[in-house]
Amino acid sequence: MNAQTLTPDPYQSIRPYRDDEVEAVLQRLVRDDECISALTRYQFPRASGLLGWLLRPLVRIAVAARVGEIESIDGFQQLVADYMQKMIGRTTTRVSCSGIERLDPNEAYLFVSNHRDIAMDPAFVNWVRYKAGMSTVRIAIGDNLLRKPYVSDLMRLNKSFIVNRSAKGREMMSALTQLSSYIDHSISNGHSIWIAQREGRAKDGNDRTDPALMKMFYMSHRKQRSLGEMVGRLNIVPVSIAYELDPCDALKARELAAVALHGAYEKSEYEDISSIVRGITGDKGEVHIAFGTPLSGEFETPEQIAAEIDRQIHLNYRLHPSNLAAAGEAVSVEQQQAFDARLENVSDEERPFLRQMYANPVINHHNASQGES
Repeated sequence: MNAQTLTPDPYQSIRPYRDDEVEAVLQRLVRDDECISALTRYQFPRASGLLGWLLRPLVRIAVAARVGEIESIDGFQQLVADYMQKMIGRTTTRVSCSGIERLDPNEAYLFVSNHRDIAMDPAFVNWVRYKAGMSTVRIAIGDNLLRKPYVSDLMRLNKSFIVNRSAKGREMMSALTQLSSYIDHSISNGHSIWIAQREGRAKDGNDRTDPALMKMFYMSHRKQRSLGEMVGRLNIVPVSIAYELDPCDALKARELAAVALHGAYEKSEYEDISSIVRGITGDKGEVHIAFGTPLSGEFETPEQIAAEIDRQIHLNYRLHPSNLAAAGEAVSVEQQQAFDARLENVSDEERPFLRQMYANPVINHHNASQGES
């Protein structure tokens, strides 16, 4: 029996899977009927309804054959990279990156990113690091997206760790302290982290960092070091992810309009999963990932840290023709017509919200350039 099995793992309930757990988890997924059904619907969206009874056994055999040789997290991520390559070819016109040359491949960073897409934001950060020969990141994901055991298994195989958002009261304080400690533990041991700048996607395109996130980072540090010392220790780097087209923009506009007009919006049971699938398979146009510079200097409040993250995210955001057209800036006739056609895809009530979600990055970029918040 080795020391690893003797020592209790304080992060076992939230951490990504280890190499020695991969084989058992993959076997569990192959046997999971719900997982196989979901993969069948993804692979054969039209035929899976009538012919699901025939296709599901074939998909199970194909999946078993594909994962049979995988024995490590790196092996699983290579499989993900193969699918990512195909997805990029089908759904983007270009993926570009800036600022990555300033990152040290041997350093671990805490990437705090704007958040537009549940699955694709960290996937694109991982992709550009993978293509640059850098290690992939550990990904923070809310437990609200992991209601299905097979989804949790897949995400934890892909180096995701769980943010326990459903905890209440004293349990919440314990969960946040554990999360803060795990992030520090990861960075200290050379593993970079991706986390969204706030809970939930910025459906209105107005990227703002929640200072409560900075407070969570500090929870496991407050007895040992100052806020500024924590910032230096965690190596915080703001990241801007800019999609020319958002595959979920019409869904977001519908939700924003419902809240504005009726005071509430009721999500359907599988709406989050549907958004994940649409975000993966939908047309994204050009995608740009911009890495900022590690935060440094004196920070006395969580709000000051959040403001610096916002400044870099807004300033580094790659403005696409869709953003400029939405904000009334000069673009070509073809670019304006393309954006106007996108507006026609939603109702009159939803149109202002769709326009604003593309325009807000232009407003924020302008304000950051002028030194305004």
